[in-house]
Amino acid sequence: MGQDANEITPRRDASGGGKKDRDKEGIFRIFARSASQALGSPWALIIAILITMLWAATGPTFHFSDTRQLVINTGTSIVTFLMVFLIQNTQNRDAKAVHLKLDELIRANKDARNQMVDLQKVSDAEMARLEQEFSRLREAAKKNDDAPG
Repeated sequence: MGQDANEITPRRDASGGGKKDRDKEGIFRIFARSASQALGSPWALIIAILITMLWAATGPTFHFSDTRQLVINTGTSIVTFLMVFLIQNTQNRDAKAVHLKLDELIRANKDARNQMVDLQKVSDAEMARLEQEFSRLREAAKKNDDAPG
């Protein structure tokens, strides 16, 4: 039995890697998703505020020492460094999902130009050419809207 022309079946392993590669990717994906959900929650902000307040309150106890300052600076640097990768992973996944959804809408719409699918992969020169084309289309549409009818 053949597949419907509108049905797209995702590949199980598009990278060509083995089971071990998929397992590592799956573990990272699960960790990244869980971490971004936990660290993006109101509770994470509350905990960060409490840690900062605790650090500030211990100032007089430790006589505002350089070691105390070094601890907070090192901790925040490490957290910031790791969060950059977590945020980038989340943004990459979100962008890819949005592009795939838009590609599906373009593919499904009979009036849409299928050349717009995978537009994020074209050269900067091609992107500039399309931008100029859409600018001309906007201007033409604006002139038609302003014309007395």
